[in-house]
Amino acid sequence: MLKKILSILLSIVLLFSFFPAFMVSAIPPSSHPLYRGIDVSFYQEDIDFEQVADSGIQIVYIRSSLGGDYIDPKFEENYRKASAAGLSIGFYHYVTARSISQAQYQAQFFINTIQGKDFDCRLAMDFEDLQYLTDTEINAIGLAFIQTVEQLSGRKAVVYSDSYNAGYSFSGAVTNYPLWVAEYGVSSPSDTSNWSFWVGWQYSDTGSIPGISTPVDLDYFTDGIFLNNSGPVTNVPPPQNPSTSYVDYEVRPGDTLWNIAHLYHTSITAIANENALSDPNLIYPGQIFRIPIRDDTPAAQTYLTYTVKPGDTLWAIANQYHTSIAVLVSLNQIQNESLIYPGQKLNIPCKTNSGTQNPIQWYTVKPGDTLWAIAVRFHTTVSTLASMNYLSNPGFILIGERLQIP
Repeated sequence: MLKKILSILLSIVLLFSFFPAFMVSAIPPSSHPLYRGIDVSFYQEDIDFEQVADSGIQIVYIRSSLGGDYIDPKFEENYRKASAAGLSIGFYHYVTARSISQAQYQAQFFINTIQGKDFDCRLAMDFEDLQYLTDTEINAIGLAFIQTVEQLSGRKAVVYSDSYNAGYSFSGAVTNYPLWVAEYGVSSPSDTSNWSFWVGWQYSDTGSIPGISTPVDLDYFTDGIFLNNSGPVTNVPPPQNPSTSYVDYEVRPGDTLWNIAHLYHTSITAIANENALSDPNLIYPGQIFRIPIRDDTPAAQTYLTYTVKPGDTLWAIANQYHTSIAVLVSLNQIQNESLIYPGQKLNIPCKTNSGTQNPIQWYTVKPGDTLWAIAVRFHTTVSTLASMNYLSNPGFILIGERLQIP
């Protein structure tokens, strides 16, 4: 009798030990069938879209723009080649706004950039630059961007988000727009979002596709990603008459004025002047700053968000995004460059040449180099190099360090 009771108890324990596995649920696609897709930017370099199409890819999302003044260097070429290959095309814009006004400005820049081009899929908002924004601010900025995009283009939009932010950041009216979710290493997107279904699922960021020599994002899409009224948008002028809005920021332990300036894509001088700071190096936790945010802040001061994966190193991430360890350490206030962990969010510089279509230059520091000598060689200044490369001490550079050159 005792053995029987123990056996029953053991069975119950085993059942409940596996119970969570049975309870894992997933957010479903909006419909079937599913269409194979990719999304690309200049990071994929030169793409043979004929080979891409022959491999079975049906949809390509192309990054057109970022912020309020940056057009992806490969946008025109990617669009032309993808169209010639007969692929269904969508466009996405990387949002860096820190205010509603700035979001509206960037939305108009997006639509002005893509006008005159045929496309088949919803216009995508890629809003990942969320650091230190409140959920209220995130949703107000996101909604302002989407509403302006739809108003100016007459086309429907879609929200791109990783699964975490889809569940813990975006909410309310933003979730009335379809979701293109990013989640890797799972059989289907987890049911943690504030959406009840997805129209796009980015299931890998390390895909391999014929015709593309670099890793590429892989996606599945449903019929919900397609527009009912495809075709070009016309008569949308570039944004004009930029305004300045303001937000209040409370200084946190470890903050510097430099970090706060980069967080809001503004300058140390602008913050210092606005708050009458006699010594920009002297700030303290709890201090409240009024931050000026111009609609037309150059994209040179923007960055994307990268989620650390198992096995990542800071060196590998820096190499992947064509930046340096020193830049990542400074930008993310990393105390130990050898200690990063899966799930950690890192800010990655996107570009440094505002408004240009040319790739940035890189210089590898050699023995005997000084920042002054490098500045003279490339006809720039020490302060410019220090700002571009997030160098807190311009007198200290490392042999082998890669510096961005204007």
